[in-house]
Amino acid sequence: MTSSRKTALAAGILYLLTFVSMPIGFLYRAVLSDPNYLVGPGTDTAVTIGAILEIIVALAGIGTAAALYPVLKRQNEGVALGFIGSRVLEASTIFADVVCLLAVVTLRRAGVGADALVTGKALVILYGLFRLGQNLMPAVNDLLLGSLLYQSRLTPRVLPLLGIIGAPLLIANTMVVMFGVTSGPLYLLTGIGVLPIALFELSLGVWLTVKGFNSSAIASLFARTAANQLPDPA
Repeated sequence: MTSSRKTALAAGILYLLTFVSMPIGFLYRAVLSDPNYLVGPGTDTAVTIGAILEIIVALAGIGTAAALYPVLKRQNEGVALGFIGSRVLEASTIFADVVCLLAVVTLRRAGVGADALVTGKALVILYGLFRLGQNLMPAVNDLLLGSLLYQSRLTPRVLPLLGIIGAPLLIANTMVVMFGVTSGPLYLLTGIGVLPIALFELSLGVWLTVKGFNSSAIASLFARTAANQLPDPA
């Protein structure tokens, strides 16, 4: 197995791993929807599992950028570094989310009672605000990665095109939510952006795992890099 194939396989598996957080809405339902969660009965297992899944997603997200960097930098090193930076920033919002919810769980386990209901509500609100970052950063990620993949032809162009189309819609949706619009035609129209983004990342994960990079595109990138490193005859 060539180094480029190993790179593609690692990135593909990590991309697929980022989808393990899909059930977190169900796992967090109690803490997010029950105003009396802090003083209510039951276990915190679901929230803890959700937090673990989010940590996995955050680390896998950084891993996708790190795994792809050796290849993507041959197309454009600056944009490839930007992709790593945006992935790290996305991961930081996920970690902040986890801290907020685990703080609520910690208060509950400590038996603080009704006196901490206001604090718990504030932590849940902070969780929602950090989720805005997680809506925005995937769009930034996919604009950077999509442009690199589209120009280099490392994968079929239809894949990065999905991300490039969906990213502006998702950014617009984030802005709309920040202005308090959470329903109606404008919210639904811009929210459609999440579909091509999700399809792009899932399809990319499958493609890189099963197929890898386009061999001719890899050869072209490596040849161009080698040519740029040749000494100037003058």
